[in-house]
Amino acid sequence: MANKNTICLWYDGTALEAAQFYAKTFPDSAVKSVYHAPGDYPDGKKGNVLTVEFTVMGIPCLGLNGGPAFKHTEAFSFQVSTEDQAETDRLWNAIVSNGGEESACGWCKDKWGLSWQITPRALMEAIADPDPAAAKRAFDAMMQMKKIDIATIEAARRG
Repeated sequence: MANKNTICLWYDGTALEAAQFYAKTFPDSAVKSVYHAPGDYPDGKKGNVLTVEFTVMGIPCLGLNGGPAFKHTEAFSFQVSTEDQAETDRLWNAIVSNGGEESACGWCKDKWGLSWQITPRALMEAIADPDPAAAKRAFDAMMQMKKIDIATIEAARRG
Protein backbone atom coordinates (compact mmCIF):
# COMPACT_ATOMS: atom_id res chain seq x y z
CA MET A 1 0.00 0.00 0.00
CA ALA A 2 1.33 3.43 -0.92
CA ASN A 3 2.11 5.91 1.83
CA LYS A 4 -0.35 8.75 2.32
CA ASN A 5 2.53 11.24 2.54
CA THR A 6 6.03 10.84 1.11
CA ILE A 7 8.90 13.31 1.05
CA CYS A 8 10.00 13.88 -2.54
CA LEU A 9 13.66 14.86 -2.89
CA TRP A 10 14.98 16.19 -6.20
CA TYR A 11 18.34 14.94 -7.50
CA ASP A 12 20.38 15.56 -10.61
CA GLY A 13 20.68 11.92 -11.70
CA THR A 14 22.01 10.70 -8.32
CA ALA A 15 18.84 9.60 -6.49
CA LEU A 16 19.86 5.93 -6.37
CA GLU A 17 23.37 6.71 -5.10
CA ALA A 18 21.94 8.97 -2.39
CA ALA A 19 19.29 6.42 -1.35
CA GLN A 20 21.91 3.67 -1.13
CA PHE A 21 24.11 5.89 1.08
CA TYR A 22 21.20 6.72 3.40
CA ALA A 23 20.22 3.04 3.60
CA LYS A 24 23.70 1.97 4.70
CA THR A 25 24.24 4.93 7.04
CA PHE A 26 21.01 5.32 9.01
CA PRO A 27 19.12 2.66 10.99
CA ASP A 28 15.65 1.65 9.79
CA SER A 29 16.51 2.83 6.26
CA ALA A 30 16.30 0.96 2.98
CA VAL A 31 16.03 1.28 -0.77
CA LYS A 32 12.58 -0.07 -1.60
CA SER A 33 12.06 0.25 -5.36
CA VAL A 34 13.83 1.69 -8.38
CA TYR A 35 11.74 2.84 -11.33
CA HIS A 36 13.14 3.41 -14.80
CA ALA A 37 11.69 5.98 -17.18
CA PRO A 38 9.25 4.41 -19.66
CA GLY A 39 10.21 7.08 -22.20
CA ASP A 40 12.49 10.04 -22.76
CA TYR A 41 11.98 13.06 -20.49
CA PRO A 42 13.53 16.55 -20.33
CA ASP A 43 16.62 15.49 -18.34
CA GLY A 44 16.91 11.83 -19.26
CA LYS A 45 16.30 8.98 -21.61
CA LYS A 46 14.06 5.95 -21.63
CA GLY A 47 15.47 3.36 -19.23
CA ASN A 48 17.29 5.84 -16.95
CA VAL A 49 16.55 5.68 -13.23
CA LEU A 50 13.66 8.12 -12.86
CA THR A 51 12.60 7.61 -9.24
CA VAL A 52 13.77 5.67 -6.20
CA GLU A 53 11.51 4.78 -3.28
CA PHE A 54 13.44 4.60 -0.03
CA THR A 55 13.10 5.15 3.69
CA VAL A 56 15.31 7.20 5.98
CA MET A 57 14.85 6.11 9.60
CA GLY A 58 11.35 4.90 8.75
CA ILE A 59 10.35 8.06 6.86
CA PRO A 60 9.13 7.33 3.32
CA CYS A 61 10.98 9.24 0.62
CA LEU A 62 10.99 9.38 -3.14
CA GLY A 63 14.17 10.40 -4.94
CA LEU A 64 13.35 12.04 -8.26
CA ASN A 65 16.07 12.40 -10.90
CA GLY A 66 14.70 15.68 -12.17
CA GLY A 67 17.91 17.21 -13.48
CA PRO A 68 19.91 20.31 -12.55
CA ALA A 69 17.04 22.83 -12.36
CA PHE A 70 16.56 22.71 -8.57
CA LYS A 71 19.03 22.40 -5.68
CA HIS A 72 18.53 21.49 -2.03
CA THR A 73 18.67 24.33 0.50
CA GLU A 74 18.86 24.55 4.29
CA ALA A 75 15.16 25.44 4.25
CA PHE A 76 14.63 21.66 4.44
CA SER A 77 16.65 19.31 6.64
CA PHE A 78 16.40 15.98 8.37
CA GLN A 79 16.84 16.31 12.13
CA VAL A 80 18.29 13.14 13.62
CA SER A 81 18.11 12.69 17.40
CA THR A 82 21.15 10.82 18.65
CA GLU A 83 21.47 8.99 21.95
CA ASP A 84 25.17 9.51 22.68
CA GLN A 85 28.45 10.90 21.38
CA ALA A 86 29.33 7.68 19.54
CA GLU A 87 26.12 7.82 17.47
CA THR A 88 26.55 11.56 16.92
CA ASP A 89 30.11 11.05 15.71
CA ARG A 90 29.24 8.06 13.49
CA LEU A 91 26.44 9.82 11.62
CA TRP A 92 28.18 13.20 11.36
CA ASN A 93 31.42 11.62 10.16
CA ALA A 94 29.61 9.40 7.63
CA ILE A 95 27.93 12.41 6.04
CA VAL A 96 30.94 14.72 6.09
CA SER A 97 33.52 12.11 5.01
CA ASN A 98 31.36 11.07 2.04
CA GLY A 99 31.82 14.38 0.25
CA GLY A 100 29.64 16.41 2.62
CA GLU A 101 30.49 19.54 4.53
CA GLU A 102 30.28 20.79 8.09
CA SER A 103 28.06 23.66 9.10
CA ALA A 104 27.20 25.19 12.48
CA CYS A 105 25.27 24.05 15.56
CA GLY A 106 25.05 20.37 14.63
CA TRP A 107 24.16 20.95 10.98
CA CYS A 108 25.99 19.38 8.06
CA LYS A 109 25.25 18.87 4.40
CA ASP A 110 25.63 15.66 2.41
CA LYS A 111 27.36 15.50 -0.97
CA TRP A 112 24.00 15.92 -2.73
CA GLY A 113 23.32 19.19 -0.89
CA LEU A 114 20.72 17.82 1.55
CA SER A 115 21.01 19.30 5.07
CA TRP A 116 21.10 17.18 8.22
CA GLN A 117 20.87 18.22 11.86
CA ILE A 118 22.71 15.63 13.93
CA THR A 119 21.20 16.54 17.28
CA PRO A 120 22.01 14.73 20.54
CA ARG A 121 19.04 14.37 22.87
CA ALA A 122 21.32 15.78 25.58
CA LEU A 123 21.54 19.06 23.65
CA MET A 124 17.76 19.40 23.38
CA GLU A 125 17.38 18.65 27.10
CA ALA A 126 20.09 21.19 27.97
CA ILE A 127 18.63 24.07 25.98
CA ALA A 128 15.19 23.29 27.44
CA ASP A 129 16.53 23.33 31.02
CA PRO A 130 13.97 24.93 33.37
CA ASP A 131 16.82 27.08 34.74
CA PRO A 132 17.15 29.86 32.14
CA ALA A 133 20.82 30.47 33.03
CA ALA A 134 21.70 26.79 32.49
CA ALA A 135 19.78 26.72 29.19
CA LYS A 136 21.59 29.88 28.03
CA ARG A 137 25.02 28.45 28.92
CA ALA A 138 24.26 25.28 26.94
CA PHE A 139 22.88 27.32 24.03
CA ASP A 140 25.95 29.59 23.99
CA ALA A 141 28.23 26.53 23.97
CA MET A 142 26.28 25.03 21.04
CA MET A 143 26.59 28.28 19.08
CA GLN A 144 30.39 27.79 19.05
CA MET A 145 30.24 24.23 17.68
CA LYS A 146 29.98 22.52 14.35
CA LYS A 147 29.53 18.86 15.40
CA ILE A 148 27.93 18.79 18.85
CA ASP A 149 30.17 17.72 21.73
CA ILE A 150 27.87 16.39 24.44
CA ALA A 151 30.43 16.62 27.27
CA THR A 152 30.99 20.32 26.55
CA ILE A 153 27.23 20.96 26.40
CA GLU A 154 26.67 19.17 29.71
CA ALA A 155 29.58 21.01 31.34
CA ALA A 156 28.19 24.35 30.16
CA ARG A 157 24.74 23.43 31.44
CA ARG A 158 26.17 22.66 34.89
CA GLY A 159 28.09 25.96 34.86
